[in-house]
Amino acid sequence: MSSLNSTTPSQPPSFLLLGIPGLEKEQFWIAFPFCIMYAIAVLGNIILLIAIKTESSLHEPMYLFLAMLAFTDLVLSTSMLPKMLTIFWWGSGEIGFVSCLVQLFFVHTFTAVESGVLMAMALDRYFAICYPLRHSSILSMPMVTALGNLVLLRGVLMVSPMCFLLHRKDFCQHRVISHSYCEHMAVVKLVCEDTRVNAIYCFLVAIAVATFDI
Repeated sequence: MSSLNSTTPSQPPSFLLLGIPGLEKEQFWIAFPFCIMYAIAVLGNIILLIAIKTESSLHEPMYLFLAMLAFTDLVLSTSMLPKMLTIFWWGSGEIGFVSCLVQLFFVHTFTAVESGVLMAMALDRYFAICYPLRHSSILSMPMVTALGNLVLLRGVLMVSPMCFLLHRKDFCQHRVISHSYCEHMAVVKLVCEDTRVNAIYCFLVAIAVATFDI
């Protein structure tokens, strides 16, 4: 516990995730529906991915985008739920500094990817309705693949600087995160230095994703 309360500015060995503030006593029971939903999500998405992969008639843009969404949901839920359940059931909220940055990277990257995939699915439906005769030529397999790669690359490029900036910061004293996972701004609040660059960059990323995808 002394490492969590050290006043020397440095990269902390670990953070402490609290779970859901104000519901510490209820977290044990809250974990059960979360666990059930996670199991259903994992099973359902895996079945969907296998079905799309094995059935050649489903190798169409709409189903390929659906497969991307299923994969994104798998990564996103797996990035958060296992650690969240260990907090709720066993009170094991300690997470290493690097592990926290890795979780932060995957959560925020695939949140941006999910938004991008939904935008691509809307684009697919737009072309299918407005240009039905040209739909297959506009959204060909290479184009769908390129869109998927572009959406993933966008998420990685947007979130990587967040992790890089945090990795170069010094942390001190209070190292408790009032969340169930490592959320960017919650971690930024624990930095001892000026964090205006982090806050401004996070705001610009949120605006860029919302503006482009919506």
